[in-house]
Amino acid sequence: MKPLAEAMFEAYFEARRNKRNTINALKFETHFEREVLALSEEIEQDRYQLSRSICFLVHDPVIREVFAADFRDRVVHHFVIQKINPLFEKTFLPDSYACRKNKGTHYGVRRVSNHILKCSKQYTKPSYILKLDIQGFFMNIPRPLLWEKLNTFLQEKYHEPDKEKILRILHLIVHHDSSKNCLIKGDRREWKKVPANKSLFTTAPHCGLPIGNLTSQILANFYLNELDHFILKKIAPEGYYGRYVDDFVIVHPNHDFLKALRVEIEEFLKTNLKLTLHPKKIYLQPYQKGVRFLGTVIKPWRIYVQKRLAGRFRYKLRRWMSTYPEWRQEEEQCKRFIACLHSYLGMLKHYKTFRMVENIIEQEIIPVLKHDHELLFKTELRYWFLHLEKKRKSRYKN
Repeated sequence: MKPLAEAMFEAYFEARRNKRNTINALKFETHFEREVLALSEEIEQDRYQLSRSICFLVHDPVIREVFAADFRDRVVHHFVIQKINPLFEKTFLPDSYACRKNKGTHYGVRRVSNHILKCSKQYTKPSYILKLDIQGFFMNIPRPLLWEKLNTFLQEKYHEPDKEKILRILHLIVHHDSSKNCLIKGDRREWKKVPANKSLFTTAPHCGLPIGNLTSQILANFYLNELDHFILKKIAPEGYYGRYVDDFVIVHPNHDFLKALRVEIEEFLKTNLKLTLHPKKIYLQPYQKGVRFLGTVIKPWRIYVQKRLAGRFRYKLRRWMSTYPEWRQEEEQCKRFIACLHSYLGMLKHYKTFRMVENIIEQEIIPVLKHDHELLFKTELRYWFLHLEKKRKSRYKN
């Protein structure tokens, strides 16, 4: 086992990877060696306590609240996850996709598409898709039950000398109520727009994990691992299964079997995990109808992106282009624009979106940036600019 301080430094470098420009991260980084050693000492002496979180709202794709842990707590989150995640990975199925290395959204979409292909025997046999969703998943996870399952698992599987320290930290994290003593940013009147079953401020006592923490993602995956194994056992050998967080898909050749299975899943969730299915998000259709999954529509031989994703891309570009003269003079803003653009283009290029992306760029970006060759050629827009120029000249010749 690595020395505690060495493991903490590794956790720090991992935690800062995408957080180096935040105020808390910069403050920590100013004297990071001293801060990491202090954290190591607190953990060694069982003095570590969680700090207050920062709570704010995001509106894309839907309004929801996010609790951002203090940066020093993020370092500790990475530290404990590095310790326990290898044990989780040994028990997770290949078809749970969230927050796992090389098993992200694109992997999940391709995997479900292949499941449909196999179950339908290359789209030649009847097959059906059952898609379900858990109502208010993160907000309704009972923390005492999560801790009971986690403690039992680690008592059996984790045998390192620091076992008691890891259990103590995890006990703090699991039982911590982030809605207490948090720093709320933004207009508090906006919180009225957040559905009651999606807010830690209105959830039942001792329930809910904060969206925004690495530990919440990993522990939520662990909590539903029991459901994964239950479903896989039920549908074998004919059926197929895939889950991303609380959004899961089952493919099977028998329609009536899936109808009966939905009832069994509902009962299992209620009895074993104290959760309920979302009554308005139950989908059971033949595979020919396609299925919406992780921002895409999966149909035979092709995968499209949902209109909502394309709409968000167009909306964000319009906002950037409307203030182009102002942000073009600021290097940091230019970097943000490039990052936003590349994130969408990187996502869209995996699916059948060429015409859609072509139209969006031609209509929203090229009219504004066509003379800004420096910015065009710093980004993936260079390909589209040259392509559209060639297309325009071809039209002119004809």
